[in-house]
Amino acid sequence: MIHKIEYKDRYNAISCYLPEGSAPDKKAAEELYQMTALEETLERLAAVPGFFREGGQRIEKIILTPDFHKGAGIPIGTVMMTKGFAVPQAMGNDINCGMRFYTTDLPEERIREKLSELTKKIRRIFFEGGRQIPMTGRQRQALFLHGLEGLLETNRDSGKRGLWHYYQPEVQEKWLSRTVFRGSLKAEDTEGLEDFIGSYEQLTYDDQIGTIGGGNHFLEVQRVAEIYDGQTANAWKIRKGAVAVMLHAGSLMIGHHGGLLNRRICQEIYPAGVPHPENKIYLIPEEGKATEAWKRFWSASGNSANFGFANRLFLGFMIQDALTDVLGDFDMELLYDAPHNYIWKKQIGGEEYYVHRKGACCAGGCEEMEGTEFACYGEPVMIPGSMGSSSYLLRGLGNPESLWSASHGAGRKKSRGDAIRGNDEEFRRFMKKFHIITPIDPSRSDLKGRTDILKKWEEAIRAEAPYAYKDIDQVIAVHAQHNMAAPVARLEPVFTVKS
Repeated sequence: MIHKIEYKDRYNAISCYLPEGSAPDKKAAEELYQMTALEETLERLAAVPGFFREGGQRIEKIILTPDFHKGAGIPIGTVMMTKGFAVPQAMGNDINCGMRFYTTDLPEERIREKLSELTKKIRRIFFEGGRQIPMTGRQRQALFLHGLEGLLETNRDSGKRGLWHYYQPEVQEKWLSRTVFRGSLKAEDTEGLEDFIGSYEQLTYDDQIGTIGGGNHFLEVQRVAEIYDGQTANAWKIRKGAVAVMLHAGSLMIGHHGGLLNRRICQEIYPAGVPHPENKIYLIPEEGKATEAWKRFWSASGNSANFGFANRLFLGFMIQDALTDVLGDFDMELLYDAPHNYIWKKQIGGEEYYVHRKGACCAGGCEEMEGTEFACYGEPVMIPGSMGSSSYLLRGLGNPESLWSASHGAGRKKSRGDAIRGNDEEFRRFMKKFHIITPIDPSRSDLKGRTDILKKWEEAIRAEAPYAYKDIDQVIAVHAQHNMAAPVARLEPVFTVKS
């Protein structure tokens, strides 16, 4: 159903798409209320001569996706369309946190037969220094400025060393069209990233690229359990019983740097004498007197987003390397890669708007995907459940009422603290049927007496267990009911990799 959240004297109405019988979480609703004070900031700044470019500025619309829950300043699951300005915090600090999805020709049985060996190999590659991703400073700079297209131009620098062995230029060029923004956002500068870029010609390693990240980020090998839309599934090479790879990761410390830089840019241009926003949410005007700040903002955002695309690319190579080493050669093909933390420019009626998504997927329909190989079906939408539960692949329906958006997950119903204190018996049942690969192997003999380490390990898993999240099936039902996205397939986990 659609809830209308009314805020008198603040914002007219906000559409909140929630499962039947549920209501917005109180803490999330309060955070949303505080966020709507952005209208007051907008009014104050509009009174400052020349702050905004002529042509008007406004919040056009706000919607909340079915996984709406408390974030940090702006709730997760918030989609906001503005005109004349952008709000950096409305895409979060993990800029271009997003999803990447691969199809394979592997049967589930092959993986389960070698699960023990695979677990050791994956733990070594992901957590024990087994990543081999050398890059020159020239490559890092090309990545920050030009995204995946920059890597395509400079891939020879690495000479097929390490995971670059899996980088096939002709394949990667083809896959750019299966990546939102072609994975390549143009930036004019690399402000604050000079030390990370390093020596221009020397091959070096860094501790960021190829990292899953904490919280609800993961890489999961899944089995296609059900097909709901055979025509679309066939076009997308989704076959029942086959194995797929879904991964959720972002831009790590690079995104954090970009978020902090954007916040500083907004504060630097804030007019003297105007009260700063109590909710600490700042906006940046579309050019006008802030032309240089506007360029810096998009460069910082582009640097971070480009790194997020590359991070997911190399995580894909890492799981490919592990599976190939244990199982032999197999086919692994990208279906789609999409951010759920970014700001999209959208032309409507000859005017430009900014669609901010924080914890929400883009869900364009056939019209939005015109000119791509998804024009006949709609945009692929990846919605994972909680750790250990089902995930879904859907096709976007391009619904303007929901701002062409969908959920990016099930959404929390318990805070991490409450989840850690969850039902012990329920947690034990969950762990018996679920295979998780983490940096710590709790079965190691040298950890049997380390209750401190094992306690922290268990708490991290409890915080992301299924009972901490909403029912994913109900969340998906809302998407179908309100023509946000249509289910194509349901997937079940074979194993999950988490930091």
